[in-house]
Amino acid sequence: MKSTARVFTAGLLLALPNLALTQALVAQEPTEQVIEDKPVWAFEASDIEVDPNYVFGQLDNGMRYILRQNGTPEGTAMVRMRIDSGSLDETDTERGLSHYLEHMAFNGSTNIPEGEMIKLLEREGLAFGADTNASTGFEAITYMLNLPRNDEDLLDTALMLMRETASEITIAEDAVGRERGVILAERRDRRNFGQRAREDSFEFTSPDARYPDRLPIGTLDVLENATAEQLRALYERTYTPSNTVLVIVGDYPTDLMEAKIHERFADWQGGAAPADPVTGPIDVDRQGLTDIYLDPALSESVTISRFAEWRDEPDTLANRDQQGLRGIGYSIIGRRLARLARGEDAPFRGASYGSGNAFEDARVTAISVSSADGEWRKGVLAAVREVRQAVTYGFTQAEIDEQLANFRTALENAVKAADTRANGAYVGQALSLVSNERIPTTPQYRLANYERFEKLVSPESVHQALLADIAALENPLIRFQGRTAPEGGEDALRAAFAEAMSLPIVAPVDSGPLEFGYTDFGEPGEVVSDAVDERLGIRKLRFANGVRLNIKSTDIREDRISWRMSVDGGSLLNTRDDPLKTALVSGLSGGGLGKHSQDELQTVLAGRSVGVRMNTNAESFSFRGGTTPRDLELQMQLLAASLTDPGYRREGEERYRRSIDNFFANLDATPGRALSNALGGILSDNDPRFSLQSKEAFLALNYGKLQADIGDRLASGAIEVALVGDLDEDAAIAAVASTIGALPAREAEFLPRDDARIRSFTSNRGLTTLEHSGEADQALVRLTWLTNDDDDFTEEMKLTLLARIVRLELTDRLREELGQAYSPSAGSSSSSVYPDYGTLRVQASVDVTQVEPTREAIFGLIEDLRSKPIDPDLIERARKPILESYDNLLKGLGGWMSLTALAQAKPRRIDRYFEAPDLLKSFTPDDVQAMAQQYLAPEAAVEIQVLPGENAKPPTPDIPPAE
Repeated sequence: MKSTARVFTAGLLLALPNLALTQALVAQEPTEQVIEDKPVWAFEASDIEVDPNYVFGQLDNGMRYILRQNGTPEGTAMVRMRIDSGSLDETDTERGLSHYLEHMAFNGSTNIPEGEMIKLLEREGLAFGADTNASTGFEAITYMLNLPRNDEDLLDTALMLMRETASEITIAEDAVGRERGVILAERRDRRNFGQRAREDSFEFTSPDARYPDRLPIGTLDVLENATAEQLRALYERTYTPSNTVLVIVGDYPTDLMEAKIHERFADWQGGAAPADPVTGPIDVDRQGLTDIYLDPALSESVTISRFAEWRDEPDTLANRDQQGLRGIGYSIIGRRLARLARGEDAPFRGASYGSGNAFEDARVTAISVSSADGEWRKGVLAAVREVRQAVTYGFTQAEIDEQLANFRTALENAVKAADTRANGAYVGQALSLVSNERIPTTPQYRLANYERFEKLVSPESVHQALLADIAALENPLIRFQGRTAPEGGEDALRAAFAEAMSLPIVAPVDSGPLEFGYTDFGEPGEVVSDAVDERLGIRKLRFANGVRLNIKSTDIREDRISWRMSVDGGSLLNTRDDPLKTALVSGLSGGGLGKHSQDELQTVLAGRSVGVRMNTNAESFSFRGGTTPRDLELQMQLLAASLTDPGYRREGEERYRRSIDNFFANLDATPGRALSNALGGILSDNDPRFSLQSKEAFLALNYGKLQADIGDRLASGAIEVALVGDLDEDAAIAAVASTIGALPAREAEFLPRDDARIRSFTSNRGLTTLEHSGEADQALVRLTWLTNDDDDFTEEMKLTLLARIVRLELTDRLREELGQAYSPSAGSSSSSVYPDYGTLRVQASVDVTQVEPTREAIFGLIEDLRSKPIDPDLIERARKPILESYDNLLKGLGGWMSLTALAQAKPRRIDRYFEAPDLLKSFTPDDVQAMAQQYLAPEAAVEIQVLPGENAKPPTPDIPPAE
């Protein structure tokens, strides 16, 4: 068993693109080491009490497992197999082969022919990507299966597939060749301006380290020449029982899980785990250097950092105390920086400060500042001064109290919801034990420990813990990235930092408590109608002022309430003459409320599980979130205040505008961005409502105009509120009655706005070519067909099934057969807003040299679906995951909310929930083919291809391995 590096991040751990803030991982050479006298699990050598509901075990062959029975969501499970070797295990001639092996796991094994694993899972109802996936990192390869049912046969299938992956991958030479194109396509798709910037930052901060040379995607030279022999050597070296952990969490008895693991894996034989890798070295004395990296697509930012020696901090109570104390300090500094970013004339778009480990090679402290173009100096001066003030003078009791209130509430909420915690949370804890040696504990234990810890917290103890953790930013590394070089270059960057360090600072002043200013909205509203939909138990009420309320009480998540409020309006308010009428809605929360700024609200509401944010749907303005029974009344007060007294503060406008420059500066930075920004205009014949407007038009938006445009909707538009979760119905009704139900009379119905629902689909068929300024080898092919609206539910479901079939076949033909596309996609959307409007689209990212073969393959697929019998097995593989999604819809609050949110305005959603499964089961291959014949005529497609333009970037060479 390999030793595991422990990494604990503190506070807001850095937006540092240049640091691999993760644990040291696996071996780089084909050697082995045996760690003597090391505990099997980290909790065996710690004073922290591990959660007793996990079952931990180890087979005689060395393979470890972690199991937990859990019933949320009911009747489901998650299976994870972690191979404790990733790209750091690779030699110079193997760079990228760990990820290649991940792909080969789906391409044939002893008992599963090539190409059959995914099909087998689809027949069981697992959708590739959503339920079936894998990932490769520096540290590990993790294989993931989400089981939609808890029948024993499905668990057998899942463990059979994991065992096949663990020891039985065939790695045939011809299969390696066929997968090569997919690997290269994934590598090509991942190359963009962000990846280039990360690689430059690696080279600047740690030029001699080894980990930047082991990016999981690998190098072209290795990938283009990889052989089955090389892959098998890496497979046999790293896929060993002692290098593997299996995690199962879900609705199975742990005795059953354990017995099946022994049955399936006990006879697996293999060598010892590989040796720990070299990840560094990192020169902790590296200082005083400056880097400027430019790219037209990059927003402006400055990172100021210093390294220090790495500290070993095993997971113990004493270390958790120190991490908690300094974490409070980092969080307070983060709050101060956020306050600056939210204010008028803000000096930066955002900033962060924190410390963390770079493997076991170094510790790093850094300030990161994101600024509007050309404003880097102002940002550096403000952020450095703010950090320096905190480091020098510490914190106020009010700041400490705010953080403690948030921590306590989170812990108390976790205790109350402990019995219905979701599978994913437990899987995450289990994998964190394996990767970081972070011991999983119960919410009750964490709260009890907090009661002890809280007595240790004071402004002085927090300050001292922070000082003990940070690396002083003396003569730091300074890295700038952006579109244009800073005026004055490197000297100006360093001069700005020096000036910031000399600015006057004073001790912070305790501002004292604030009280929430919105508790009285008048006489509680009277309920005038009250009925229950017996099919699902959704209670539907109406208040005298016209507000509708839908309630579904369920304990599938204890102590949790999901809420949603829909207010008449939405993007249907936009017109051809004023297409941006609702564009600023998403930025309205930045203005806070009339009595409280956004920043003040964060303090006022500390320790309360409430929040508010407004978004735009087509037919309504939407507010949504979650709370607890204790905070439901406050949440409703906050929503009522958002309607009656929006803040409309200038700082909200400014914050919105600061995002505009960056958005328009990289409109075509990747093929995907170029397409998404042009697509609406192409499909709508440049209807301004669906087309990107000018930068100047966005910059001209302001709250005054927004208030004039939507103020009447907030004041009088129809409202439907939905509450779903662990609630007392009488208390919930009273909370709404005293707030939203107490408001002046609202319109009784959501307005139809028939004229605004007219949306045309272009009559221009054939090919449109767009250009992008990203990587010169990247291209994108997109086909869109006009279908229909959702009035005919049978037809809508047939189109949904057809799109799934297209995606499955597209994957086979473009990914598996041609080896030209990593992640082709297809989807159908039948509009519920615009009559006669719907689309079916197909899209693939490909090499620029493969555009024409890709087009031919897509049109060939469409023609086959229209003219040749469709394989019933293909129908079933597309249909089964959709059916499973319906079976599991009401096992989570989100699914319940999808039916409850507009149960009065759109009752047919509930009708269709019940109709859908039987409809899907009834469809025949002929039914699906009829949809393809009706809608997918080749000549009816709107075809778009996105090709590199004259500003596209030539391919960059791979980073050479460190000497």
